[in-house]
Amino acid sequence: METPAPGTLVVWSDLACPWSHVAVARLHRVRAELELVDDVVLDHRAFPLEVLNERGTPKPILDAEIPVAGALEPGAGWQMWRRPEWQYAGTVLLALEAVQAAKEQSLRASEALDRALRVALFGRSRPIGLRHVVLDVAGSCPEVDAGVLAKALDAGTARRTLMDQAEKAATDGVQGSPHLFLPDGTDAHNPGVELHWEGEKGRGFPVIDADDPSVYGDLLRRAAVPAGG
Repeated sequence: METPAPGTLVVWSDLACPWSHVAVARLHRVRAELELVDDVVLDHRAFPLEVLNERGTPKPILDAEIPVAGALEPGAGWQMWRRPEWQYAGTVLLALEAVQAAKEQSLRASEALDRALRVALFGRSRPIGLRHVVLDVAGSCPEVDAGVLAKALDAGTARRTLMDQAEKAATDGVQGSPHLFLPDGTDAHNPGVELHWEGEKGRGFPVIDADDPSVYGDLLRRAAVPAGG
């Protein structure tokens, strides 16, 4: 795994993963609280569970995870799925591709779109697998030019990047979603959270064994551009 540049925190994750929704929300919140917005940018990499597992994540698993994950970071934006079951986003590949395509504009555009897509899925029950939904969400982000993004999606310019990242994640030490990599060479999988499943996934429920959100302050300070850098 390459070491990120100072001021860059690499985040491997899947958009439809509740635990990564917690992590990304905490990164944004704590970065703002520490006044490090200008000193740390998030470089999102795709850990597409549907590709790596060769199936969509079963909704019963997500239904069990969301209330537990939501209690860890209530302000992230949550609700149980409020549309008909058949409208649930069975795939988020296009949304993941959009986050990568937005990097052609800037990393700031990409991180803004990533955060907005998570809120759209988990907080507003929007099917982010659909092109028009992705572009509507992009249009709500001041950092993103939705017209430019639409052309990139239609040209498929970031699909190769997405699939290359999926292959790299499977062979290069990424443990799961989310997994963060820092400029000092360290990394953290699902930072601060320890959990186990009580019963079979899809039938049982996750149990939080430990949660220490304070680790995000340390991660962001270590990722920040050094003083005078």
